[in-house]
Amino acid sequence: MAKRKSAIDHLNNGREPHIVHMIPPGAPGFREAAGGAMVVSSPAEVDALVRRLREGEVATLDVVRAALARRHGVAVACPVSTAIFLNMAARAAEERRIMGVPEEELTPWWRVLKKGGFLNPKFPGGTEAQQALLEAEGVRVSPLRRQPAVFDFAERAPADPFEERA
Repeated sequence: MAKRKSAIDHLNNGREPHIVHMIPPGAPGFREAAGGAMVVSSPAEVDALVRRLREGEVATLDVVRAALARRHGVAVACPVSTAIFLNMAARAAEERRIMGVPEEELTPWWRVLKKGGFLNPKFPGGTEAQQALLEAEGVRVSPLRRQPAVFDFAERAPADPFEERA
């Protein structure tokens, strides 16, 4: 029986980003691209991009997708694969945490929010873990429509094109 892959294995699978020039009608990103091309990123690229978010900054998944699209010079980044790769990065970071990797060397997945500033219940540990990590950085989380959210997420977004940061 094959050994089950760890989240770190999934993250470092060697997959390269690729551009889809003809997005099929009805496919994720078709309407948003408006006839333009779409990038399907890679787990490692999403991980590296999230690592560029600074303490106290937050970004929505749409902001991360826009950064990927700018990086590749296309209209959009695939919404489905980007969300999946972000989750892979989060799970790999938590595996590293268990292995004893220092906090400052982990991918800060908790800084990425859903649309509207909501926390993501699909991340490791659910919204409780994400809230605790955000609050440790001074980011206030409050309930909005009975779901935890960051109200000032727009003000906490990166002021510069963070995909260009070193």
